[in-house]
Amino acid sequence: MIWLLFFAVLLGLRVENITLLEKLELTFDKGFTVITGETGAGKSIFLEALDALFGGNQTNSGVRLLRAGASYAQIEASFLGNPAADFWLRTEGFEVEDEIVVSREWRLKGDRLSNRCRINGVLINRHQISSLRSLLIDLTVQGQSLQLSSTTKQLLWLDVLGSDLLKETLKKAKSSWQLWQENFLKLENAKKEIKQQKENDQELEELLSELEAAELDDPFEDRNLQIEENRLVNGVKLQEGFSSLFFRLHEGSNEIPSVLDQLANCIHELKIMSNFDTTLNTYLDKTFDLHDNIKQLILDLEQHRSLLDDDSSRLDKVQTRLSLLKKLQRRYDLDLPKLLKRRDDLRSSQITNNFEVLIRELEVKEIKAREQRDSDNISLTKAREKVAIQFEKDLMKYLRRLGLSNVRFKIQFNSCQPTAKGADEIQFLFSSNPGQDLAPLVEIASGGEMSRFLLALKTVLSEVNGFSTLLFDEIDAGVSGRISGAIASVLKDLALKRQVFCVTHQPLVAAVADNHFSVVKSVKDGITRSHVVKLSDIDARQRELAELAGGDFAEARVYAASLLGNQAA
Repeated sequence: MIWLLFFAVLLGLRVENITLLEKLELTFDKGFTVITGETGAGKSIFLEALDALFGGNQTNSGVRLLRAGASYAQIEASFLGNPAADFWLRTEGFEVEDEIVVSREWRLKGDRLSNRCRINGVLINRHQISSLRSLLIDLTVQGQSLQLSSTTKQLLWLDVLGSDLLKETLKKAKSSWQLWQENFLKLENAKKEIKQQKENDQELEELLSELEAAELDDPFEDRNLQIEENRLVNGVKLQEGFSSLFFRLHEGSNEIPSVLDQLANCIHELKIMSNFDTTLNTYLDKTFDLHDNIKQLILDLEQHRSLLDDDSSRLDKVQTRLSLLKKLQRRYDLDLPKLLKRRDDLRSSQITNNFEVLIRELEVKEIKAREQRDSDNISLTKAREKVAIQFEKDLMKYLRRLGLSNVRFKIQFNSCQPTAKGADEIQFLFSSNPGQDLAPLVEIASGGEMSRFLLALKTVLSEVNGFSTLLFDEIDAGVSGRISGAIASVLKDLALKRQVFCVTHQPLVAAVADNHFSVVKSVKDGITRSHVVKLSDIDARQRELAELAGGDFAEARVYAASLLGNQAA
């Protein structure tokens, strides 16, 4: 069939040690396939296995699916690919083959469960298997109706439906948003940098002001002040020392002659001696020089001592100044010569700020980019509104066909903060009864209505975009017999274009299937096992439909025969 070239087809499934299934190997065909069986037999294991194979419920699927007592499990599915899957394989570096074989195995060692996934025998990672999933299977399970409450998901569905019309406008909106985002971030970063620069400049100005106020001049001022402080602090001891020196050098006493007195006596003695030995005149001259030096020393000492009496408040001034210099050195972690250099550098530096010019330039670019972004978003909104009108019509057609004759459906548009996907937030509004106001779908629709809505949605989506096999888990749950007949009709028509699987408990749905599998549970030696049987002949299908119909077996068989008779007709 030509359609097989464009849509994925699940050709076979092999499982080992998966819940109640010890070993199973199935082959599948095109068209509409149903899976039936008694409650608890494990009908949904088929879908759960495919979900686990493609990375569903990563945290616990392996543990939950592993058969009791087993340490190893495997799921393997083979597909006939499609152009999208083949493109994905080439992009990821795989060779394109006639079939795509996806396998996953679990091994339990102690408390640790490990798993590996392969495509055509080549190991792949979780991201790869998740990205391939949508190209091969589209699984609709019970409880998935919760997705309908997600406005993000609703917008995604709308964009998928309008992919041809929206492709260019979506691309432009994304491009203009990225350009705006780039300019916006540049502007914000520049503002932060300028703010930081201004704070730095202010700190430098405060530093210069503080250094200028300190009136620094001598790079060794702190050392000289330290010396002066020591002298002033020890003034009394110094005075006592000077008095002792002066006494010894020139004052003296009768008992202890001074140095000058002693030298005078020496000079006198040398003069007498030189009369007898003229060579001693040299020593006499040296003694005279020593006498003069001692006198000069006394004068210098007297002058130095006078400094101690110049200013009684000098010590306070020295200590205050010294404290300021030490404070500056500690604050800026620089010694006095480096503080002087720092001050001189700040004096000579010319701080030129072009902050205002830079900000104005960036603001102009950001405004221009924002205007382009908003303009492209408006275009995207208008295009989406056109798609939404057609979407409403298409969906309403299927909803009415599925028994919702009084249904109303509307896509409400609201503005939101712009993103790469535009500035639209949408809400699915729904009403199934006359006089009932439109309200958010998840707040007002019953379980049966939600199931039918999902089926209608998937049917509409499949008509415009999609390559995968469609799998439904009891999409007919919570509906009456009449409605299940309508669901069967839609599924049957859908299977004319796509391979469709459905786990069902409705005989009306099972009767229209092209292929029918039954799940049977048995207990042997205290161990429960499930088996999957393909029902190939009319009698086997009659019995299965009768079991689904329930009631008196004879009547159920007649009913089942009539269903299959209608199917044959």
